[in-house]
Amino acid sequence: MKKVLFSFLGLVMFAQFAAAQEDGGKLAKQAGKALTSYNIDPTQNADKLTEAKQKIDQAMQTTEAQGIVSAWITRGDIYSTFLQRDMAKKMIDPNAQLSGDNDALVAFEAYKAAYDNPNVKKYEKTDAIKGIAGVEGHLINIGVTKFEAQEYEKAFKSFEASLQANEILTANAQKSVLETPEQYENQVYVTGLAAQQAKHNDAALKYYNQLYEKGNAKPGVYEGIFAIKQEMGQEEAAMKILSEGRTKYPEDSGLLFAEINVYLKKGNLDELTDRLKQAIVKEPSNIGLYVTLGNVYDNLYQTAVKDKNDAKAKEYFEEAKNYYTQATQKDPKNVDAVYSLGALYYNKAAVRTQEMNALPDDFSSAGLKKLQTMKDEVMALFDQALPYFQTAESLDPNDMNTLIALNEIYARKEDELSTEFKKRLDTVKEGGKNATSHFKN
Repeated sequence: MKKVLFSFLGLVMFAQFAAAQEDGGKLAKQAGKALTSYNIDPTQNADKLTEAKQKIDQAMQTTEAQGIVSAWITRGDIYSTFLQRDMAKKMIDPNAQLSGDNDALVAFEAYKAAYDNPNVKKYEKTDAIKGIAGVEGHLINIGVTKFEAQEYEKAFKSFEASLQANEILTANAQKSVLETPEQYENQVYVTGLAAQQAKHNDAALKYYNQLYEKGNAKPGVYEGIFAIKQEMGQEEAAMKILSEGRTKYPEDSGLLFAEINVYLKKGNLDELTDRLKQAIVKEPSNIGLYVTLGNVYDNLYQTAVKDKNDAKAKEYFEEAKNYYTQATQKDPKNVDAVYSLGALYYNKAAVRTQEMNALPDDFSSAGLKKLQTMKDEVMALFDQALPYFQTAESLDPNDMNTLIALNEIYARKEDELSTEFKKRLDTVKEGGKNATSHFKN
């Protein structure tokens, strides 16, 4: 009995499904009639637009309606009407929200389905083209909104649809919002950029290369291709395009910073100094550039010390101090710059301490005098570092490196503050936080 019942229920469900499939064309017509009623009197028949949307969405789930060109045009018209209604509201209230996520994209895809249908009639194709022309600009505007909201996948789809719309309109001698070469190429670029941000690297390269192959690509195109090639592990190709871009646009900041990052990753410090100086000329208020250049010279100084090149070590030390100091002058509360100045002296003291400890035992008057001179020099360097670490601690009481340095310096000075900073250091090591700084800013 159960088997018979289940079989009967299955037949009923199949019959209902088949009926729904057969009603697709009828639903599409009903949707069209509801849209017509709305258009006759939008104020009195506002609910008809919602009804039209519900019916066309239901209809387009059926195979029957999907094969009807007019059904796709009706879908496009309904979603386009929703969009027009929303835009009219935004003219009155700029803060008004769109009722759909991207009705322009839904409308375009419906019109395009009608346009591409092999059985489309001439007047239907004309209607589809007209509909595409009506939503083209909205595809771009909504795409921009999505991009600014960091919804890159949605932005890419909307931008790509705008290019497809342009292609269809141009092929049919219709006016497009991307009527000038500059407008079109800019749209190709932002489409590639959105694709890149959405991690569609192949699509991004397609659009970037479309511009690159014309020979007049803007700096952003070179930067985009470089970043994608690098992400794909094609280092040689990435460096080739970056070099080409830098040669063509030597003044462009984006390409310059891309090159700086390459040298930073590779540790090519000598090449970095010139690039960073160029970057500072372009962005003199960018504190990070001064700190980074100071770090580069700091590293060069340490290398020179290891190589026992005293002349270069002195030169690089002064350059590091110069750029760190410039950073603190521009922003006295930049903790990285302040700490780096302290670390510069601290590390120099550490090197001198190692040299002092390596001295052979010599208890002669001259030997003891030399030892004391070096001790005095080390302590003088620690004293020079101390004010910077104090300031750094006032700005960030939980930086472990700062607390280690303060603990070490006060221990060497046999100052009771060493105990205080050991407690503070232990708090941070154990995962806690110092509620306030010891030193006041």
